[in-house]
Amino acid sequence: MGQPKRKQSKRRSALRRGANQYKAPLLSKDPADGTACLPHRVNPATGMYRGRKVIDVEI
Repeated sequence: MGQPKRKQSKRRSALRRGANQYKAPLLSKDPADGTACLPHRVNPATGMYRGRKVIDVEI
């Protein structure tokens, strides 16, 4: 395996590590009951998607 010719700078290491940082998922608010869910997906709490009931949810 090849070896690096020069030492990698602290700035370059920090830039690489900064690109991999965790981002929290964006949540959208359901207009019917105000619960938070992922956008463009069925709300698991209510079974609603775009104002229509698409799955039955047992409470």
